[in-house]
Amino acid sequence: MYDLIIIGGGPAGLTAAIYAARGGLKSAVLESMMPGGQAAATEKIENFPGFPEGVSGFDLMNSFYQQALHQGAEFIFQQVQSMELSGPAKKIITGEQTLEARAVIIAAGSKPTFLGVKGEEPFHGRGVSYCATCDGAFYKEKTVAVVGGGNAALEEGVYLTKFASQVYIIHRRDEFRASYVAIERAKENPKVRVILNTVVEEITGHDKVEKILLKNVKTEEKKELGVDGVFVYIGTQPNTNFISGYFQTDEKGYILTDGLLRTNMQGVFAAGDIRNTPLRQVATAVGDGALAAVQVEKYLAETEKQK
Repeated sequence: MYDLIIIGGGPAGLTAAIYAARGGLKSAVLESMMPGGQAAATEKIENFPGFPEGVSGFDLMNSFYQQALHQGAEFIFQQVQSMELSGPAKKIITGEQTLEARAVIIAAGSKPTFLGVKGEEPFHGRGVSYCATCDGAFYKEKTVAVVGGGNAALEEGVYLTKFASQVYIIHRRDEFRASYVAIERAKENPKVRVILNTVVEEITGHDKVEKILLKNVKTEEKKELGVDGVFVYIGTQPNTNFISGYFQTDEKGYILTDGLLRTNMQGVFAAGDIRNTPLRQVATAVGDGALAAVQVEKYLAETEKQK
């Protein structure tokens, strides 16, 4: 029996682990992949305080992980399949075992949203990617398209110019929703070409991606564009496939919490990108993780008093 099980080892989960361990709670972090989540796959993070020159996402998340280990947090690298949360002992079921805890923090994060166009799924891993840091080096002196209009699309598009000879950034609206800095960097890069008011309708090729079919949403004109790779950055969706309808969520499936990160299930908290929050950044995830862990301490102390 653990005091606390944290589901997810991204910045929110790792911070919660640090605070919980320092608070003397017997806690475990369940993570299906490597610690760090999406942040660990980010080439450079420039807006996390304390790093004037920016910091590698992998390096930053590895330091979070090492700090959690140093404080005494336990890590279990297994995939959560389901949960039983109704009773005072919360059961977390993986493919290998069933764990029990008095409290749970769900910090499972989010995953990229797919375009949902013909050719996307068949070419996943053969020219279609959702991680420039992971796959950018495969496109040296090649042509790639980045689809999206937010910070991730523009920042990763500029990152891809380290390898690719030409980067097209394709956005369905007439202006980007990214920050001013990200937009200016993209515009100033000679390898970047912006295509606005345009959507991708199909991804084609033989053994790998060779072309994309584009449609101008205003003129409805269609044209083909030869590319070697397509990087998709059109948003995220919460990793809630294991939740089984326990929680109140918004229309997109993000978990609803109150100001203290409590869900509608007693003893269960949510932190980071998986919850309904107006901003999804490493800095906000860190704040969520700290607050959730402190609230778990208070919840467990109050539960003990009531016995």
